[in-house]
Amino acid sequence: MAGQTVTRAHLGEAVYQEVGLSRNESADLLETVLNLVTDSLVQGDPVKISSFGSFSVRQKGQRIGRNPKTGEEVPILPRKVLVFRPSQVLKSRINRRALSEPVSE
Repeated sequence: MAGQTVTRAHLGEAVYQEVGLSRNESADLLETVLNLVTDSLVQGDPVKISSFGSFSVRQKGQRIGRNPKTGEEVPILPRKVLVFRPSQVLKSRINRRALSEPVSE
């Protein structure tokens, strides 16, 4: 799967291969997990996945932005943003992989 985006279909297939459930049961299991994560975040609860990272929702206040083309000031309304913080385990795995890959010039 190197070099391509991981999709729900890829994840469902991986669950099917690893766990041994049917493809439909694997897809249902994946959907259930994703729905639980989504519902928790919508309610404002943080989601922590051990050895992977944590997801949380942060409230951003209103601020003044600037249109780069015209220079006109534009108010940016308050909004909620999703924040992901990777765990140290995930960071170290990514960095180990990055160190083992050859540098392309």
